[in-house]
Amino acid sequence: MKIFYPFLAFLMAITIGFSQSKTKGNLVLEEGVSEQLAQFRKHQISDLKYELLFEIPNKKSEDIVSKVNVDLSLSDLSEPLYLDFKEKTQNIKTIEANGKNIAIIHEKGHIAIPVENLILGKNKIKISFIAGNLSLNRNDDFLYTLLVPDRASTLFPCFDQPDLKATYRLTLQVPVEWTVLSASRIFGVYEIVIDNVSYMRYGFDESDKMSTYLFSFVAGKFKTTKKKFGFSEMNFLYRENDEKKIQSSTDTIFNLHQQSLDFLEKYTNYKFPFKKLDFASIPVFQYGGMEHVGAIQYRESTLFLDNSATDSEKLNRAKLIAHETSHMWFGDLVTMKWFDDVWMKEVFANFMADKIMNPIFPKVNHNLQFFSAHYPNAYAEDRSLGTHPIRQHLANLKNAGSLYGAMIYNKAPIMMRQLEASMGKEAFQKGIQKYIEKYANDNADWNNLVEILDAETPLDMKKWSEVWVNKSGRTIFLDKIEYDSKNRIKKFEIQQKAEDKSNNVWPQIFQIGFVYTNDVKVLTANISDKNLILKEAIGLEKPLAIIYNYNGFGYGVFPLDGNNLNAISSLKDEVARASAYSNLYENTLIGNIAPDKAFDCFFKGIQTEENELVLRIVSNNLNTIYWRFFAEKQQNKVQKQLIDTLFSRLQTNLSANIKKTLFGLFSSIAYSDSAKAKLYQIWNKEVIIPGLKLNEDDYTNMAMNLAIFKHEKANEILEKTRTTITNPDKQKRFEFLLPSLSNDESVRNTFIESLKDDANREKESWVSVGLSNVNHPLRQESAQKYIRFSLDLVDEIQRTGDIFFPKDWLDNTVGKYSSKYAFDEVQRFLKENPNFSPILKRKLLMATDLLYKAQNIKKETE
Repeated sequence: MKIFYPFLAFLMAITIGFSQSKTKGNLVLEEGVSEQLAQFRKHQISDLKYELLFEIPNKKSEDIVSKVNVDLSLSDLSEPLYLDFKEKTQNIKTIEANGKNIAIIHEKGHIAIPVENLILGKNKIKISFIAGNLSLNRNDDFLYTLLVPDRASTLFPCFDQPDLKATYRLTLQVPVEWTVLSASRIFGVYEIVIDNVSYMRYGFDESDKMSTYLFSFVAGKFKTTKKKFGFSEMNFLYRENDEKKIQSSTDTIFNLHQQSLDFLEKYTNYKFPFKKLDFASIPVFQYGGMEHVGAIQYRESTLFLDNSATDSEKLNRAKLIAHETSHMWFGDLVTMKWFDDVWMKEVFANFMADKIMNPIFPKVNHNLQFFSAHYPNAYAEDRSLGTHPIRQHLANLKNAGSLYGAMIYNKAPIMMRQLEASMGKEAFQKGIQKYIEKYANDNADWNNLVEILDAETPLDMKKWSEVWVNKSGRTIFLDKIEYDSKNRIKKFEIQQKAEDKSNNVWPQIFQIGFVYTNDVKVLTANISDKNLILKEAIGLEKPLAIIYNYNGFGYGVFPLDGNNLNAISSLKDEVARASAYSNLYENTLIGNIAPDKAFDCFFKGIQTEENELVLRIVSNNLNTIYWRFFAEKQQNKVQKQLIDTLFSRLQTNLSANIKKTLFGLFSSIAYSDSAKAKLYQIWNKEVIIPGLKLNEDDYTNMAMNLAIFKHEKANEILEKTRTTITNPDKQKRFEFLLPSLSNDESVRNTFIESLKDDANREKESWVSVGLSNVNHPLRQESAQKYIRFSLDLVDEIQRTGDIFFPKDWLDNTVGKYSSKYAFDEVQRFLKENPNFSPILKRKLLMATDLLYKAQNIKKETE
């Protein structure tokens, strides 16, 4: 009877319940959460509360028995109540509505509660189920949830849309030696014995209100530490076992959270909005961090640094913490109504993080830091054929993961800084404070913010945001300069045209530097139309060079005189150097400057640059030109000189930060016999470079490079590295990567083939590194046969992976190539798949931007 009765009830419910709902209402049920469903449920549902129980067993292969009780009020019964549960129907065990057991109706990822089982006003739904594993990130001795953007419904039945905020009361049953963390504080704990095995049951207080994607828990074998600030206490879970890293990092991690909180309370004029702020660091975490209410999660390697860390690594850690803490106000307290505005929470988190850095790192040039953090990444996607506006339309929440990328994280902060500059800092801050106050514990969209900001400025916000927020692409600037008989400027005109040939015009403010023998004259250009006559330049003597975007505020590709490239390295202003180097690279990619000419300029920068952030830009651009746009003959021509120069400079008296950056470049190209020998001696500690601080991770990376470079002792190097890694999580990572490092092509082939199975793709950050190893430029002749394999698997990667993984997968497969063969494979794939997802096609076109560019650049140099 237990088997057949629910089945008969199920048939009756389909016959009666669904026929009624289809004739009575107009809702069309789809896979995922459609805009129509989301809008109806927002109207239908209020006063939402979840009670959850998860019974986590000792073995990760065993099911997690779970229960959810949902309390809610209903104001409309014209449609059934639809909960989202994107799991197998057999995972649903029982459903009870308002005290009565009802049939299980599960269709297209939704559980339907028929109208006849509901009442206007307060309702209670109880569901027992097996938790879905897709977003549980289960390991042998720990697990963590990651439910953004629409993954809560893969874990438990819920209303998985951001504008249905709810409170959560959680109970976790876990192995007795495990520690737990969630959105609220633990109020009770007791031991329970099942089949002679002990477990602990932890009950958590009712949480603050939040969207489903912000609910989380962490459970497992973690160490814990805490620190008190005033009346509040922060708790920190971690698995790191390097005592030096723990000692040098822990206090800093706590203090950075508190400093971020202090700044944000003052800037927003709104006290910290939640009951607590705890955090956990996780070795295999997919992102840098995730802003779960009350329980932020971080990638462990980003938080724990030792004395070998560079200033950039310390700054990146601080920015990450400031970013996630900023989300407590921007995203968690005020949440977007729909995920087409997901960029809003990210732009404010990045924008605020940049501001928070100023007092914490007073010696850092923060304009330079902003430029180096955002511009290269924004340009990398915005110049591609896959570019899209910052704000994108989203018809169904199942596609929300595709919205994430550099447009959100990098172009949007550039846009916001331009907006602040146009409005003025005080007016901008006042508008933000009003926005937070008005929409606290609620949801808002971009138009709500525009309306508030519009009242604080004479700027036409709607017109301004139309191009910056709702249009894609960037501008190409041109100039027309006329000189009189005395070599003074008679006319100085700047023109802009959209890179995509549209009529878009980006209003923006930036500086222009006129370089003279003993001086630089800096003028401000405020361009709001297709052209600008810069009257202030009239009468100036002809300069030795003109450096556009001198302060790094402008966004686009700027004019560049290829005859004056030597002036870049001698500029005293750090931001001007960074901006000029970046502009040189962008001009190279659009065909205005030959790669060898650009390489020579970057090579000079490698020899002279003493600012770490600028050197990173120079180093990255040189590396890209070397591997992507030089034929093998060109590489061989410059490699020895480049290696010798780097190794020689490493012996000089430079800061540890500069040496670490130079060594990173050296290590990435040390594949000739003589260079390999030097790299091996450093790895084997036979040669010590004075002032160069290297840690265990650095030696691991050297070992990986030596294997890829086919060092004669590669197997011995890898085995020694495997046995000397002290952290068990890092050791598991290295063992996972070993097949991708093998010099045996058949072993690498087996590794790639294994990735067909989604169980082998669980550790996404590991998979990305493994793919990068296999598809290294030195191995592409043997690996190119897997380009089509990688492309054919992208749909499944999107379905099973987290939000950044499809792009990472493409970046580290076909995105690594420059060859005509790879280009033809992409064209063939697109031709044979005319219905390929437009979202994934954009990701593919972004990932292959340099592949596309290489076809034209290499033709010009051949």
